[in-house]
Amino acid sequence: MNTKLFRLTAATIFLAASTFVRAAIAPAENLLPADTLAFFTAPDCAVLRASSKAAPQMMFWNDPAMKPFHDKFMAKFNEKFVGPLEKDLGLKVDDFLALPQGQFTLAVTASGFTPNGDTPPGLLLLLDAKDKSGLLKTNLAALAKKWTEAGRALRTEKIHGLTFTVVPLNSNDFAGILPKKPTVSEIGKEPKAEQPGEIYFTQYESLLVAGNSAAAVEAVAGHLTGGSAPALAGDATFAADKLAQFRDAPAYYGWFNGSKSFNLFTASAADADADGSASPMPKFNAAKILGVTGLGGLKSASFAVRQQAAGTAVTLHLNAPEATRNGLLKILALAPKDAGIPAFVPADATKFSRFRLDGKQAWAELQKMVAGISPGGLASLNAVIDVANTMAQMKDPGFDLRAALFGNLGDDIIIYAKPFATDSLADLANQPTLYLVGVANPEQVINAVKNLAAMSSPQDAAPAVRELLGHKIYTVALRGQRAPGAAAATPGYLYLSSASGYLAVSKNASVLEEFLRSADGTAKSLRDSPGIAEAATQVGGMGGGVFGYENQRESMRAVFKLMKNSAEADGAMKMFPPAFREWADFTLLPDYAAVQKYFYLSVYGGRADADGLTMKIFGPRPPGLN
Repeated sequence: MNTKLFRLTAATIFLAASTFVRAAIAPAENLLPADTLAFFTAPDCAVLRASSKAAPQMMFWNDPAMKPFHDKFMAKFNEKFVGPLEKDLGLKVDDFLALPQGQFTLAVTASGFTPNGDTPPGLLLLLDAKDKSGLLKTNLAALAKKWTEAGRALRTEKIHGLTFTVVPLNSNDFAGILPKKPTVSEIGKEPKAEQPGEIYFTQYESLLVAGNSAAAVEAVAGHLTGGSAPALAGDATFAADKLAQFRDAPAYYGWFNGSKSFNLFTASAADADADGSASPMPKFNAAKILGVTGLGGLKSASFAVRQQAAGTAVTLHLNAPEATRNGLLKILALAPKDAGIPAFVPADATKFSRFRLDGKQAWAELQKMVAGISPGGLASLNAVIDVANTMAQMKDPGFDLRAALFGNLGDDIIIYAKPFATDSLADLANQPTLYLVGVANPEQVINAVKNLAAMSSPQDAAPAVRELLGHKIYTVALRGQRAPGAAAATPGYLYLSSASGYLAVSKNASVLEEFLRSADGTAKSLRDSPGIAEAATQVGGMGGGVFGYENQRESMRAVFKLMKNSAEADGAMKMFPPAFREWADFTLLPDYAAVQKYFYLSVYGGRADADGLTMKIFGPRPPGLN
């Protein structure tokens, strides 16, 4: 008896396990077609949902102190988006919010896409409900019933053995959500009638598959039913990116197929150029533009987000082999040099960035790009430089702008910002910031900047040169600008000096003077502040040619002040779009002290290697946050 019971139990467990294995839905790359142009996926929504609740950003949004602002914002969101969506589709959004339990994937494919034709790219949605598959089936059936009762002529189509429900759309669908597409007409031709779209959807086990055409869903249906058509997982570029970028189970990630997308783009542009139609506007060769800017050499781009106990990590990667790198990608591929925080950067700096950018190489590449896109554009650029030379040579016959400015550029750029001076709108809109540029001859560069500025703003009234601790401080007059809420424009100045091999530039005299005084080494440095060194290890250190830091707690303090002050000054609110002012009532924001615990710091670091360019961003979890 015991033996029979044991066998029955074992058989039951085996059958249950077998059912579970059969019901497991393959990951996105095994379902998406090989011609996928881009996709976003959250592999496990249940895990993502649980981790998001404990994320500092979500805790901040749901904090009781934020409730007045939160509730009004969400009321407007429901009114503007959720309400029209529910009306158009005849569904309740809340009925579907609990359904994503496994993967949630959105994709754009080339399936059925014809450049300059009437067929748009394929759009795909994959949603795995896992143990809520029964609820998914119930909701889809109810949805189909509502659409039928509303007069929509639903039909069904068999694709690889799966029955898809096809829902016709009309021009009024999503009218309150999406911007209206403008009617495009060609001279001498009747405008094309807008083709109504369709939605194809079906449920396979626990997976919802939806797309905008039969061609879009066909590959997924084939992969689900054992078809042998190539999948994205077999693409060599994606496979390499998956191994390098998507390991260690990111919470969500995305991928862009640069090679296929740019090929489609250039083919589309070539067809447009070949149609023989006259156009008053000059035509640009898409393939040529992609080539000279370097974007044509981008094989793929990806991002991945990981939510860890220590904090949130984001990785951005451009797959661009060094051998074919040029244009923008060559400029962005910084040399692997020290980008750490120098001792002179003060401890109270709220932002810091350092780039080991080769200025001479960048200038040479920019000229190549301008010439490659439009030879006339390079001629215009050179004409401006020649005019500046001519004006400067009236006072200094030996002046040469190209040699003085571009010939002196080094390979080091440092930017850091200090706390705001006051809570006034004028000060909050102009954070004290210092720009440091490594140059060979600072005096020549300063002279070049002064001559360029003289082309747009007279320098006769500019303050005279003064000295501080043996360093000359030059003042360049700028065009007057009107600060937010101000009635009239106020004159502005740019202050320039040099020290430690850097050209120092700022609109704030005090931050520049502080830098000149830093040589005594008595001030505390930002690099010794708690948390920065530990966070830097999460982004690969500071030796990849680029590194940055932000004190988010202080930055958000300023943002809160700016928002609340703007709300109290009605005139200043005009800086925001009307829709934004209607949604976000900044007068309802709490005192910052009540929510500052949710903000801490963030760092980023980058590195280029033979395969491509990688940027990592890390935000440590705020200390003491439960």
